[in-house]
Amino acid sequence: MFQVSRLAILGGDGVQLLLNVENLVKRYAAGKSFGSREFLAALDGVSLSIQIATTLALVGESGSGKSTLALCVACLERPTSGSIWFDGRDVAALSEKQQRAVRPQIQLVFQDPSSSLNSRLTALEIVAEPLIIQRRFDKQARSKRACALLERVGISAKKAGSRPDEFSGGQRQRLAIARALALEPKLLILDEALSALDCSVQAQIANLLLELQFSLGLTYLFITHDFAMAAHLADEIAVMDHGRIVELGAAEKLLRSPEHEATRCLLAATPRFRGTANLPEGL
Repeated sequence: MFQVSRLAILGGDGVQLLLNVENLVKRYAAGKSFGSREFLAALDGVSLSIQIATTLALVGESGSGKSTLALCVACLERPTSGSIWFDGRDVAALSEKQQRAVRPQIQLVFQDPSSSLNSRLTALEIVAEPLIIQRRFDKQARSKRACALLERVGISAKKAGSRPDEFSGGQRQRLAIARALALEPKLLILDEALSALDCSVQAQIANLLLELQFSLGLTYLFITHDFAMAAHLADEIAVMDHGRIVELGAAEKLLRSPEHEATRCLLAATPRFRGTANLPEGL
């Protein structure tokens, strides 16, 4: 049986949490110096939590540790130390076999869908593939579910037989989202999932994500360097800098009154917020 922590289920004010990361550290070997191995801390004591059916945006520059955190939460990287409480279980403490059972509940959508979609498969086959791997349903039921998911993300049934290279960038991202939803995950990690799209398509996919969250009760970890999109999608925003969370709070409060220099610099680089945030002179 899995050990269940009450703190992993209930936050300090009694709210229900899906994810609760506590003091997470991830170090990578960086080489040897004078006979001793040096380590790079990609994550340096990260703590954060996400309530069920809400969105936490993780904002930071490239190399700040955002993607490393995503891989640890998705059980694709094992942290050096710390806890990752997901749905009442510390998944960081589970064996590899136990983690395999958890992974279907946490799905990732990446920046470039082309790299994660098999170009030899049709759209229908791509969405049905996770169901085949997990041995869920028979062939007819899998096809029916895959068709329904394609329709749900805005891809017509007429395109079910098309391959990824026959879709636009926005359509490929819709296809990646449909595939991620196939196993009915509780947490969707969106790692720069909108950054490669033009502004109009970004808005369309963002609105799709909001509709899916409302209708399916999904929880999102939205990783981005774009404060404008974070403000549109997120209930809370966490700012990462050099492997640490340097500021975390309600989206509206953080945007209006940023306290940390890293937050202010990121806001200053976002034209939409240049004149609204409380930024010091010179930024």
